[in-house]
Amino acid sequence: MANNVSPDLIWEIVRPNNAFLVKRKSGGGVLFSRDPLNLMNKHSRKYGGFLNDKAVGLQPGEKGGITLKTKKAKVAHKPSSSSNEVTWGQHKGGRKSYKGIVNYTAKQGYRSDLRAEAVARASAIRQSQQPKKDAPEKKLRGAKAKKAAEA
Repeated sequence: MANNVSPDLIWEIVRPNNAFLVKRKSGGGVLFSRDPLNLMNKHSRKYGGFLNDKAVGLQPGEKGGITLKTKKAKVAHKPSSSSNEVTWGQHKGGRKSYKGIVNYTAKQGYRSDLRAEAVARASAIRQSQQPKKDAPEKKLRGAKAKKAAEA
């Protein structure tokens, strides 16, 4: 982000229309965001990754696991080197990856108000990667049901 333009001014300009905005008429006109650095996928100033100098985003890894993508504030004028990616593998434990996300964002000085959202997003990604269990068979209850099943 350019140092001579306020993020608040940029938000007021791009709020009604931008490349990441998704408008839905169903559900009362909800607004979502496709920004990869938006943890909650909500169209708001707080979560907008393209506005903030230091932004955090989480995505599923290519071979499972979680990829943390961060935005560097010092090289915002160089888009090719302004992002950093850290990946926690599929076989790394869930708590280890959550702790790694918290430690990485804290030590690098990223926004502390987004840490809980980052862990929640990582948990949702991790849960979506788990294989689905088959539904258990229905148990027959009562003598009449058991007789009907035998016949």
